[in-house]
Amino acid sequence: MMRISVAGFLAGIVLSAVASAPALAQSTLDKIKQRGQIICGTSEGVPGFSLQDANGAWKGFDTDICRALSAAIFNDPDKASYLSLSSKNRLVALQSGEIDVLARTTTWTLGRDIGQGVSFTAVNYYDGQGFIVRKKLNVNSVKELDGASICVAQGTTTELNLADYGRTNGIKFETVAFATLEDTVQAYEAGRCDAYTTDLSSLAGTRSKLKAPEEHVLLQQVISKEPLGPWVRKNDAAWFDLVRWTVFALINAEEFGVTKANVDEMVKTSTNPEIRRLLGAEGKFGESLGLSNDWVVRIIKAVGNYGESFERNFGANTNNPLPRGANKLWTQGGLQFAPPIR
Repeated sequence: MMRISVAGFLAGIVLSAVASAPALAQSTLDKIKQRGQIICGTSEGVPGFSLQDANGAWKGFDTDICRALSAAIFNDPDKASYLSLSSKNRLVALQSGEIDVLARTTTWTLGRDIGQGVSFTAVNYYDGQGFIVRKKLNVNSVKELDGASICVAQGTTTELNLADYGRTNGIKFETVAFATLEDTVQAYEAGRCDAYTTDLSSLAGTRSKLKAPEEHVLLQQVISKEPLGPWVRKNDAAWFDLVRWTVFALINAEEFGVTKANVDEMVKTSTNPEIRRLLGAEGKFGESLGLSNDWVVRIIKAVGNYGESFERNFGANTNNPLPRGANKLWTQGGLQFAPPIR
């Protein structure tokens, strides 16, 4: 009788706890499916990465990540909306749930990754911090900027890198910080600063938009490591995995020669087991991510592979041509490397 009473008592406690416990939080993927679109945090306008065209449509290398996610989920790359965010408020918008993913030039650092309720998923662009100056200053090295005023955007790793470089090399900079990217560039062009510093990839695009680009020069020095890529909120492992493996899928597709033009044929004819798993012809990896098994096919048909996206946004025929450099595949001497799908 005692055992029965104890068992009944414990069962009552369990039932009471279950009844009073809050419902499990809805996953990010479920919210997106219910909403019918993905909300992406984007930049204020960085050529090549994310910039609105004449019709107001967002296009760029980072924007392609959002389009790829939209294609994977909805089989439609256009079911993505974009919220333009400054460097200062981008992580706050992600933390608060205003956006589902931050696909905007944002550096992976320890402090951000462990202390702000957000997680970095995967590197889609390896960058570094550089400087742009007026040619008339006759400056050839960052160390020649001792005592110079430097324009920077608030809420970026740029400020800290600049301070670290100065301390390490015994150089004093006058840091002039601005709330937005547009304000920072305008201040530099107006002559309020001797130099402007940010990621090299962004500087190249900035120079092309200045009134007299030929009067400005990028110094051939890099003072930091800036691994860039999409961010998500913590505590949603499934959404983290989906975003991370979307980046990996683009990289793997380039390595295996899967392109926008041949992806349909590759699904039917490829006998390579790695390609067949990538494209969903074998295995159920898409289902394990909460998607259909042809999720990578959908992505490649929408945006192409990593190399195609890079060429479209940074190729020789664009307004912001950039060398692949460290962003070449590992098979070509670069750093881009994606784990296998198996």
